[in-house]
Amino acid sequence: MKCTSIQKSISWCPGTPELPGIMPRIYYISKAFIVKYPQYERDDNGRPTSSVLKGSFVLTADATWKFIDILPDKSQLTSEAQGELPSQTQLNKLSGVHPGVGELATEAAAYINNNDNIFVVRDMKGKYRVLGNEKWMAKSTVAQDNGQGATGTTSTTINVEATDEMPAPFYVGKLETEDGEIDCSDGSVAENNA
Repeated sequence: MKCTSIQKSISWCPGTPELPGIMPRIYYISKAFIVKYPQYERDDNGRPTSSVLKGSFVLTADATWKFIDILPDKSQLTSEAQGELPSQTQLNKLSGVHPGVGELATEAAAYINNNDNIFVVRDMKGKYRVLGNEKWMAKSTVAQDNGQGATGTTSTTINVEATDEMPAPFYVGKLETEDGEIDCSDGSVAENNA
């Protein structure tokens, strides 16, 4: 067997800003509505050679990605290694805090809690990242807090744990949303004319 190297050098120019956090809108959809998934490019040994998924999510007819507006200052995307050599994977985690606890937030909570979903978030550099894939089930849990007293705050918190081969991969395909198609390579939106 030939073991080729997929290692790459990683440079950083001092003074280059690395902006933390995620943008105030996340997208999600049930895996039941996904017909085809974007894929990693791989070497002859099956290892991903890029952190960017190739292709787009293809959905069933009339299905669209739904969105949840979140509070960026209270939300976070993280990734950590799990398992043991030679089967280590990444556990990608999202904590998204929506400020409301009304009917729509409550209905979304019931749906997300009992479904295997894919989530897409946008980082502060404008890059889209994916949590969830066709190989492993994504675990989602939702908690609500109606606040306490006159100075408390309300919130619906969506927590996602999704196993992947690498930290939340980048996505440059299309997202068919109810507001139009998002081109995740540049963030532009083609509005629906329906």
